[in-house]
Amino acid sequence: MNAGFTTIDYVIFIVYAIIIVTLGLLLARGKKGKEEDSKDYFLAGGTLSWWAIGASLIAANISAEHFIGMSGSGFAIGLGIAAYEWIAAITLILVAKYLLPLMITKNIYTMPQFAKERYGSGVSFFFSFFWLLVYVFVNLTSVAWLGAIAIYQILGVPMMYGVVGLLVFAGVYSIYGGLKSVAWTDVIQVVFLVGGGLITAFFALDAVAGGSGSAWEGFKIVLSKVREVPTDMHFNMILQQGVTSIPDGSGGMKDPFADLPGLAVIFGAMWLTNIGYWGFNQYIIQKGLAAKNLKEAKRGLIFAGYLKILIPIIVILPGITAYVMFNHPDLRHSIEGLSGTITKADEAYPWLLRNFAPVGIRGLAFAALVAAVVSSLASMLNSTSTIFTLDIYKDQINKNASEKKLVFVGRMSALVALIIAIIAAKPLLSGLDQAFQYIQEYTGFIYPGVVVVFGMGLLWKRATNRAALWTTIITLPAGIIMKFALPDLPFIIRMGYVCMILITFAVVLTLTDKNQVKAAPISARNKKNLVNASRILLTLAIITFISGMIWGTSLFGVGRLDIGFQSIFMMTFILGFLSLILFTNANSGQQDEKAYEYQPELFKTDKGFLLGAIGIVIIIVTLYAYFW
Repeated sequence: MNAGFTTIDYVIFIVYAIIIVTLGLLLARGKKGKEEDSKDYFLAGGTLSWWAIGASLIAANISAEHFIGMSGSGFAIGLGIAAYEWIAAITLILVAKYLLPLMITKNIYTMPQFAKERYGSGVSFFFSFFWLLVYVFVNLTSVAWLGAIAIYQILGVPMMYGVVGLLVFAGVYSIYGGLKSVAWTDVIQVVFLVGGGLITAFFALDAVAGGSGSAWEGFKIVLSKVREVPTDMHFNMILQQGVTSIPDGSGGMKDPFADLPGLAVIFGAMWLTNIGYWGFNQYIIQKGLAAKNLKEAKRGLIFAGYLKILIPIIVILPGITAYVMFNHPDLRHSIEGLSGTITKADEAYPWLLRNFAPVGIRGLAFAALVAAVVSSLASMLNSTSTIFTLDIYKDQINKNASEKKLVFVGRMSALVALIIAIIAAKPLLSGLDQAFQYIQEYTGFIYPGVVVVFGMGLLWKRATNRAALWTTIITLPAGIIMKFALPDLPFIIRMGYVCMILITFAVVLTLTDKNQVKAAPISARNKKNLVNASRILLTLAIITFISGMIWGTSLFGVGRLDIGFQSIFMMTFILGFLSLILFTNANSGQQDEKAYEYQPELFKTDKGFLLGAIGIVIIIVTLYAYFW
């Protein structure tokens, strides 16, 4: 099986691979006479421009979990899975405005470094351990495995050969060149993945329209076919419980509500996933921390936000298109005589690429898919080595290590992570139907704790080491206990419950901790602004609580549990938590001895940022309104 690849297709792909590896190795060469130090290797020497930051963020984020996993979820569930992308775009605005300024001004290299400076070595060690587990056993394995699925479906290459090939491809330049090689090759990678993805989507939709040369006509046909069936929710952003069912990957059926529980995707714990991922995930935020300056970093995140809006067109729409082709007999002309079929949802995108991308374009589209995989693997390897080297080796093993030694350890730790991922990929992922959901659920075990601990560390001057340490310790056990105690509860809602527990726990420990110092004085104006903001947030918290009681329970006879409205209780806790933070920051005479001091002016943004942010919000609100 070679997917009909011609010599031209192979040449295009080989040229792409040569460009990436050559560019990555060339960029790894430092200035003549200058020895590479840890900042050069792990943070690209602080040289990234806004367009490089935005492109690198998306290249690191978009991988096989999107082209294969999210497209598979589009085939199985529909457009609702786009919530991860569109809410992420808004999250990038929040991260750029409120979180990134604090990190850059404090010269943060890694998230565990922040945890150590703000709290202590205990919290830092736990999160270093957590992130290493996630990167190696969830991220690296899943991305490589999904990429191998695509290569197998398209070219017939055995799965393990694909896993090894992809990891080695990513490792060749990223291990040697560090973040500089990763970030600047990502600029090329993102051109391939966006361009190739759009081309594949175009030809798939064109096939639905009978090859008329109009992807728009194909889209209108796909939309109309889905909406002909009242129970078909493939173009619904908000899913209701008990309306339809999808394959569960083991021969049975399940309710897609379990993956996307209605309004929970807007008001619930999906915000935890997004804030944890975009705000505190090392291999993501590292790109922003490597910016020339704060202004460039903010612009880069806004640019990435617009790119995120495009992603569902590239990966989800093709999956829905494949679903319509297979489930509507009057469109059978689109699949007659084509190579292969779709037995698992994650096979949708490879099937489309194999059958609908024309000669030459097929090689480009395949290069786009591989670019998405390789760029993400490279970023993950780099961040794995960054955390191990700076937060474990330098902090715990060899405090006096030279810069040269740190770079060497960084390269070796990335190599070890690569080898472990190769060994672990098949046992962990071979039986899954939708690997994208696997990634979301298992990273969701730590994101509630990440958001609570890091969020209060940045924003709450009273947050103490004791509160952060014990909140960190119970994060993983709480997630595991909730999974076994409530196995039928959608994992997004379950994350919300864990977050509520952790917030309550952290607040109690913080307010009862006597190990505090006298708070630094604040101006009357800042105090007034903080109190007013606290009152607004408290009012919103009360409103969400009342709404949750009415529509998220059965107490009043009008409950809407069928659309996951109980998830709004998590929003109550978040808003109440923020209200408490602002109020105590304004009025408390005490603070933690390691609390960050910052001025409100730090969060000011220019007109360009404001207009860019408003544009993102308007587009997403419009999309939600149309596809509700």
